[in-house]
Amino acid sequence: MELSIDTASETASLALSLEGRVAAHITWRCRRNHTAELLPTIDRLLSEAGAAKRDLTAVFVCTGPGTYTGLRVGVSTAKGLAYALGLPVVGIGRLELDAYPHAEMGGAIVPVHQAGRGELAWAVYRAGPWREAAGPRLTKPEELAREAPPDTVFCGEVDEALSALVAKSRTLRVAPGPPDAGRAPSLAVLGYQRLKDGRASEAAAVRPVYLRPPAIGPQST
Repeated sequence: MELSIDTASETASLALSLEGRVAAHITWRCRRNHTAELLPTIDRLLSEAGAAKRDLTAVFVCTGPGTYTGLRVGVSTAKGLAYALGLPVVGIGRLELDAYPHAEMGGAIVPVHQAGRGELAWAVYRAGPWREAAGPRLTKPEELAREAPPDTVFCGEVDEALSALVAKSRTLRVAPGPPDAGRAPSLAVLGYQRLKDGRASEAAAVRPVYLRPPAIGPQST
């Protein structure tokens, strides 16, 4: 049984899967309470599934980009479980997890999320086979609309500014917004694929992805 952990944003999600097939999952609005809520929610999900931590065979974790505290808590928890139970770990980025449910739409799948300072985090993915065509970066909405491939399908946190730019284009599209089931179900599928392909990591090698330095530092004296 695999455990998938996504704490990249204020909406967190978990999934339990058997060889990549989701058996149970939960999504909840934790805001910035990841530290207090993650471990109790893992215990509750396992209990409701009639399982225990000793039944886990792998841990999959979303590595970001995203909120500093959320990512730190999720990745640290995944690594702690891996160390304690001797499990393999697979880390997958947030943008890929946002893009994957839209893979069948064809074209370039461009997930975005609000990164503050008027910027969007984004990357480019394509199916057939599924792959990352351009890695995560930060730009303003206007730059993104100019730089995106002509067959782009946007998904994720598409705001009014980006929607207005897409509306002016004949080749750019916005994916329909299904109910948010969280990223953990996609993490379960992609994580198991990479585990089968021998792409698991040692726990020490899994680190959060930040596109800019965390907005914290030593206090002045």
